[in-house]
Amino acid sequence: MRLLICCLFIIKTIIDPADTKPTPIVLWHGMGDTCCLVYSLAAFKFFLKKEIPGVYVNSLRIGNNTVEDFESGYFMNPNKQIDYVCKELAADPELQNGFNAIGFSQGSQFLRGVIERCGHKLPPVKNFISLGGQHQGVYGIPHCMALASETCDYIRELLNYAAYHSWVQKTLVQATYWHDPLHENDYKHGSILLADINNEVNINQTYKDNLSRLDHFVMVKFNNDSMVQPRESAWFSFYAPGQGKEILTLQQSQIYLEDRLGLQKMDKAGKLVFLQLPGDHLHFTTDWFIANIIKPYLLN
Repeated sequence: MRLLICCLFIIKTIIDPADTKPTPIVLWHGMGDTCCLVYSLAAFKFFLKKEIPGVYVNSLRIGNNTVEDFESGYFMNPNKQIDYVCKELAADPELQNGFNAIGFSQGSQFLRGVIERCGHKLPPVKNFISLGGQHQGVYGIPHCMALASETCDYIRELLNYAAYHSWVQKTLVQATYWHDPLHENDYKHGSILLADINNEVNINQTYKDNLSRLDHFVMVKFNNDSMVQPRESAWFSFYAPGQGKEILTLQQSQIYLEDRLGLQKMDKAGKLVFLQLPGDHLHFTTDWFIANIIKPYLLN
């Protein structure tokens, strides 16, 4: 009888649908986009569910509706957004066995902030896919997408002249990852988001440990990116301090050489993946995404 019960348990374990479900996916959209409208990430969510039957996809909405979600991408302190997402993911019962994460543009560095700051309180994040992220920030004015031209002009002025003022950091999202290589000290001590999650001033061991738990950190760069300046920021590369022309690769940077985030160790372990495409910002085909992202990283 005991043998029969044991065999039945083993059979149930093998065929139980709950054990064969694909790994859930969490999405965080970029600036000027929303979680859930059909012309934004709703279409991408549908695409994922079509290509990975049975997958659960949580497309993050920051706010009570899509209008608030859109506005949050410009005007809600990213630290508050990250705290909000940490709580939401911890409370999502569909994610309790772990999940994969995909960030679009600025959503990439925000998701990395989630992984670093609260990854030890969440189910395991397996693979983190960064599409055109700005992991070393930007030093150039991005397109303002759907914002009115006068609002866009105001944002440009703030970033050019007052990016590191406390009130700008707290009220304009893009200021929190504005990285001025001509004023590195101002950046390191003024940025309330990027300088922190990059361990620029102090080394937070929790950030390193949480990031190192990833199976893979996949960074996708768009070689004709007209949104991200410099486009190499998508690969954690940036201008050498003191000027705005020469680019240092990740491997040449102090973050890597001093292993301030554990990226050197991850690189040597084969956990860092660098992919590139010839198109503009976030321009990729479904065939490319299936072959290079879904099959190697999202079907596990």
